[in-house]
Amino acid sequence: MNNFFYVLNGKKIKRFFFVFAAALFAAGVIYVEQGQVTVFSEESAPSAIYSVSTNKKVIALTFDISWGDTRAEPILKVLKEKNVKKATFFLSSPWSKTHPEIVKSIQQQGYEIGSHGHKHTNYSSLSDEEIARQISTAHTILTEVTGQAPKLLRLPNGDFDKRVLKIASNQGYKVIQWDTDSQDWMNKGVQTIVDRVVKKAHPGDIILLHASDSVKQTQDALPIIIDELRKQGYEFVTVTDLLQEASVQGNEVRDQAWLQEQLEYAAGW
Repeated sequence: MNNFFYVLNGKKIKRFFFVFAAALFAAGVIYVEQGQVTVFSEESAPSAIYSVSTNKKVIALTFDISWGDTRAEPILKVLKEKNVKKATFFLSSPWSKTHPEIVKSIQQQGYEIGSHGHKHTNYSSLSDEEIARQISTAHTILTEVTGQAPKLLRLPNGDFDKRVLKIASNQGYKVIQWDTDSQDWMNKGVQTIVDRVVKKAHPGDIILLHASDSVKQTQDALPIIIDELRKQGYEFVTVTDLLQEASVQGNEVRDQAWLQEQLEYAAGW
């Protein structure tokens, strides 16, 4: 009988146990979701929205803008050339106030505008009073610039805690996260951005992209992303369209996309 010996170095052993633990955690998440158990202790507590549950091939492209004036218009041009009539832009209020002409272009193309807050900082580190002030200040400025009161909020850096969610809800906002992160701000290459979006996209998905000056490859990746998703049968809609389309699935801080990324990292993928 042949004997087979497997030699694992310390790094591989650590990675194996991490993957195993993560898999157990994933099983727990699935069990909780299937049992329709809320992540919060209070069933009525507000939650962030990462995606919606639907069988229809609808998907929302979302773009965050907080600074710069060189990337937004080329991205708008791509959307127009590709005849993408629906998308959602989350705009920081200081940027909107200093770039009203770009905001007007976004509106003229018929895209939805949500709030990206005022000061670009982690709101979970702020006091309750300051959180409320940041959200309301952004609300006032965006309403003045756009002529419409925003109802969707994507927090700076995607950072929040239960307090932030409750305060945002009290001000009439739905907090919008994402299930597919393009990581375009890391500028890892056009194909890398395309692959991350196209491979992870799913019905009811909210895709995170950016149109600030930090992104240098998004305008080149976007046409490919649009073409590839259309080949798969997807229709582009706004976040509000998604919310009207199906029941919302919310999580507190971590979502399935985050878990998948951790599994991939642990496995060395």
